[in-house]
Amino acid sequence: AHAADVEDASLAMSSTGRTVIAMIKIVIPAGAAKPAPPVGPALGSHGLNIMSFCKDFNAKTADITADVPIPVTITAFRDKSFEWEMKSPPVSYFIKKAAGIKEGSKTTGHEVKGTISLKHVYEIAKVKHGDPGYSWMKLESIASSIIGSAKTMGVEVVR
Repeated sequence: AHAADVEDASLAMSSTGRTVIAMIKIVIPAGAAKPAPPVGPALGSHGLNIMSFCKDFNAKTADITADVPIPVTITAFRDKSFEWEMKSPPVSYFIKKAAGIKEGSKTTGHEVKGTISLKHVYEIAKVKHGDPGYSWMKLESIASSIIGSAKTMGVEVVR
């Protein structure tokens, strides 16, 4: 599990007119949200209903393979309510799965850990294109970024 990143929203207003007190970014394995760290402390410190989030998250990710890392952004409001949004797994997760490796190279550019095809890159780009931060980008741009990530991880992209 990963530690949570909490951004102080400095009491911004949401589109619904509620006062935002924090934006919590956390990566949780699919179907495995529980009140233990990192979820519990991240939500509990803002007075949010931890069990409600865990039940919702686990239900929404029930059809995803267990242990797939799911990035989540939780918007905490002053009235102790919250909204959350999940994204597709990180690019590095997809690259490692496609290359059949457990981890990337520790020395960038010196060690080839595995290979993926351009078809893999395109499929990953299509998945990432559905995420809010990528929807405005061209598939070619996303694919270029994925190729760069693969190189950094010691994964060669072949035709």
